[in-house]
Amino acid sequence: MKLSAKMTSVKAYMDKIAPEREKWIRRNRYYYQDLLKMLRYNIPENRNILEIGCGTGYILNALKPRLGVGIDISPKMLEQAKKKYPHLKFINMDAGRLTFKEKYDYIIITDTLGYIEDIQQVFKELKKIVHPDTRVIITAHSFLWTPCLSLAELLHLKMPVIRLNWLSTNDVANLLHLEGFEIIKTGRRMLCPKYIPVVSGLMNKYLVHLPLLNRWGLTGYIISRPPAIKKRYSVSVIIPARNEKGNIETAMRRMPRLGKHTEVIFVEGHSTDDTLEEIRRVCRKYKKQWDVKYLQQDGKGKGDAVRKGFQYAQGEILMILDADLTVPPEDLVKFYQAMAAGKGEYINGTRLVYPMEKQAMRLLNYLGNHFFSMLFSWLLGQRLKDTLCGTKVLSRKNYARLTSNRAYFGEFDPFGDFDLIFGSAKLNLKIIEVPIRYQARSYGHTNISRFRHGWLLLKMSGVAMHKLKFI
Repeated sequence: MKLSAKMTSVKAYMDKIAPEREKWIRRNRYYYQDLLKMLRYNIPENRNILEIGCGTGYILNALKPRLGVGIDISPKMLEQAKKKYPHLKFINMDAGRLTFKEKYDYIIITDTLGYIEDIQQVFKELKKIVHPDTRVIITAHSFLWTPCLSLAELLHLKMPVIRLNWLSTNDVANLLHLEGFEIIKTGRRMLCPKYIPVVSGLMNKYLVHLPLLNRWGLTGYIISRPPAIKKRYSVSVIIPARNEKGNIETAMRRMPRLGKHTEVIFVEGHSTDDTLEEIRRVCRKYKKQWDVKYLQQDGKGKGDAVRKGFQYAQGEILMILDADLTVPPEDLVKFYQAMAAGKGEYINGTRLVYPMEKQAMRLLNYLGNHFFSMLFSWLLGQRLKDTLCGTKVLSRKNYARLTSNRAYFGEFDPFGDFDLIFGSAKLNLKIIEVPIRYQARSYGHTNISRFRHGWLLLKMSGVAMHKLKFI
């Protein structure tokens, strides 16, 4: 392995301090525990993981991978790693010249960028070993902490380091962008890197996530995904319907053909206006032209209807279209195009861009949507303007991953909106919004109780705050 002069000096330094590496991890256990907490939140166990700059393998081992591979330029570091964690694979390799062909679910680079001479070259090499669902997670110390970190090294409270560069989060994001990677989420953690009873918990679990204090966090992180791949998909459109008799045939008449095949599934929810009979009639009428079918839900609420429809659906892409048709069926084409082009992995409609028809949304609903927009953009770490728009799209593969992780939040969402939003955020799916022209109802009345359901949404937001933000 031929290295440049600068990287040769880094290698020599790392070899020199390798015998003391574990000592520094033990001495700063509180810091590493917080780092691992963030990584474990984002990386499930039993996944294929590559760590670049793995050192003695402490972090890689703690993530419990199915296939764990660590690379480092320091043979002395790797000697210790191989002895301590023989079940993992460690390779002496320069990240700027990757020579293996395995694809990894997660690639982590923790506190290592400062030792890399050409970071863009490393990001270029990563494209060899990713698949469409790979997530690249990078952590680095904030430049604002330079005086404190230098003092800690002087006082022997922190392992001494040599740095070839010190990049901001924006600099790293730009280098990722240059190589086609897309940023999903950025953030900062840890205001107090040493354990102080009560104080460190308050500062690191709560205060560091507040907007003004967050910029002072020690550990910055970036989660990104590889360049998108365009593809053609089959689609299932789920239409939950309760007391929507007058909209059923209109929905079918206006339904666009999507992708290589379109499946339409009505899910009827114990209506009192003969909606079920109308669905049966429409399915009989259109069965020769369309792959159309219907189900009747067992439980109550839109969330229950959506889950039943998704469970039955066969399409690669799952879409929700509310039977009130306030979102025009014709707009589903825009959602499909965004998904097929790889623009996002969870596509959410937004009603708050274009002007609305009269009475399409009452003032209280409008104000409530804006409030939840600000709250959830902060909670998710991704922009989300309209949390309550009924039209949502994701792949069947990602929905399966979401359902397996549902217990993390619990069964508390009768609408289905927040179940999908929270689950997608937990999986670090790329969330984007498609603006739609929200129209007034032509039949029936809303099934939403503004105050009762508004209070429920606030309670769900509180749960999400602790499950998504204060971790």
